[in-house]
Amino acid sequence: MVLVFVLIQNWKSRKRKQFGNLEITQRLMPNVAKTQPIVKFVLYTLAISSLLLGLANLQFGTKVDEVKREGVDIMLALDVSNSMLAEDLSPNRLERSKRAIYQLIEKLHNDRLGIIVFAGDAYVQLPITTDYSSAKLFLETISTDIVPTQGTSIGSAIDLAMESFDFENGTSKSIIVITDGENHEDDAKGSAETANSEGVSVHTIGMGSEKGAPIPIYKNGAQVGFRTDNTNNTVVTKLNETMLKEIATAGGGSYVRATNANAGLAIIMEQIDQLEKKEFGSKSIKDYEDRFQLFLIIAFVLLLIEFFISNRKTTKLDGINLFEVKK
Repeated sequence: MVLVFVLIQNWKSRKRKQFGNLEITQRLMPNVAKTQPIVKFVLYTLAISSLLLGLANLQFGTKVDEVKREGVDIMLALDVSNSMLAEDLSPNRLERSKRAIYQLIEKLHNDRLGIIVFAGDAYVQLPITTDYSSAKLFLETISTDIVPTQGTSIGSAIDLAMESFDFENGTSKSIIVITDGENHEDDAKGSAETANSEGVSVHTIGMGSEKGAPIPIYKNGAQVGFRTDNTNNTVVTKLNETMLKEIATAGGGSYVRATNANAGLAIIMEQIDQLEKKEFGSKSIKDYEDRFQLFLIIAFVLLLIEFFISNRKTTKLDGINLFEVKK
């Protein structure tokens, strides 16, 4: 804009010189102002610049506040073994579990949440936190390929959940194990009893059906068959409700069987909400404050001033002569 303005002014100056003597030309145009167009252009340029800053929506004013919250600590232990790919729940056991966890996260407010994935061994997928947005992102990455060894080690998941808790803050704590219950690795019941003795309740949610279902094998997004055993018979994975009930009883919690209509997390959360909630400190970052309004106001004022400035000389000032000698 500045470059175009300078070029236009130079072009006008050359044309006036071509027209005739510059001094005579100026006498022929007594009302043409020299400074007003420049002032108008400067105001207009500043207004456009301020408008662009407003459209950029500059933000500032963030600060870290220490806020007090009341809630409980929850560790979700999600089974990611191959048996969780069985489709006796829609679309399969694992995806049904992930959708239920996502809905749970949507309803949380002050409670802290952590996620553990387990198969042949257990791993912390998300340390306990109040950052629900991160929880959703980590949840999306969970699959049966996320762990290096297959199997079902419920006891390891419970033990790892206990190690992940901060027992110094005094908040009530619960572990929710989501699995089909086919435990082949360790003493899950003993781990639940140990957790309960330390004041942590262990709840279980059964994913699957007693009738069971085969485990599909996919290649490039298409199903190519089902998993088979050493004798080439199709493997059928069944829900082990007896095991899960024993774990929940030993852990002082509840057992719920998931269905396509209800994954059971809501029922478990109703019981967890009845636990004593303790106050804990949590740092939260205040959102940026939008400041586009300030720049829009500045742009409006500058355009308003520019509108009332004329390109011609003010005739009222022509009659004023401060150095006139009166007789």
